[in-house]
Amino acid sequence: MNYRHPSGRKLRISAVSYLNTVPLVWGMLHGEEQGLFDLEFSLPSECADRLAAGDADIGIVPSAELPRLGLATIPGAGIASRGAVRSILLISKVAPAEIRVLAADTSSRTSVQLARLLLRRIHGNTPRLTPCPPDLDTMLKSADAALIIGDPALRVEIKDSPYTVLDLGEEWTAATGLPMVFAVWAGRPECVTDELARPFLNSCRFGLEHIDEIARQEAAPRGLSEDIVREYFTRNVTLLLGEDEKRGLEVFLRWLAGSADQGPCGGSTA
Repeated sequence: MNYRHPSGRKLRISAVSYLNTVPLVWGMLHGEEQGLFDLEFSLPSECADRLAAGDADIGIVPSAELPRLGLATIPGAGIASRGAVRSILLISKVAPAEIRVLAADTSSRTSVQLARLLLRRIHGNTPRLTPCPPDLDTMLKSADAALIIGDPALRVEIKDSPYTVLDLGEEWTAATGLPMVFAVWAGRPECVTDELARPFLNSCRFGLEHIDEIARQEAAPRGLSEDIVREYFTRNVTLLLGEDEKRGLEVFLRWLAGSADQGPCGGSTA
């Protein structure tokens, strides 16, 4: 199979540096897909920006960015949850309806938009958003609540927390009855062919077959225990996307389109 750019060079793949992406690219790093693509890692929001700028051909794209970028999606694998996701937490000193200022790690635009939509639709609240590095203590000093995502969220001890903790994957599924799709593989239309789904799906399946190995290699460098990593991949995050995930994504994009005229919290474009 020819998985190259129309010009003949290798396709440039922009993947996310968080733990949740590791199984998606495990085959590209260690399996039969190794060497097929030029692979690099960045934050979720940067993946979308690199695609928009033409610096990448395919990337893990935050769901909230799909309408803006006009990309072709690659089916079969992505980042989703069917309940509690554990890595996207809204932690608040007050009741959700009373949040006036929300400190947010804006490295994931989907998470910011999801928090905004859930607070507005479920709690009738539109807090002001203030960008902040993902340090919980610092965030809660300057705001009523904090949105913390990815590896920093996995390092937060939520048991016996003195704060209100909302898992946004769980909140979404409770509100809609559907999975929440946070990101998908997508690319510039001239680079995406029907055949391209195969290596991305195979790479993900290879990763899911090697979760114990991933836990051994990835836990300590990320400040996590191997048990947390295993539990995350077996109980929280969903990486193989089916029809339920497709419906969940459609609902999220519909909600997002319906709120476009009101803009993000506090007018931020994050």
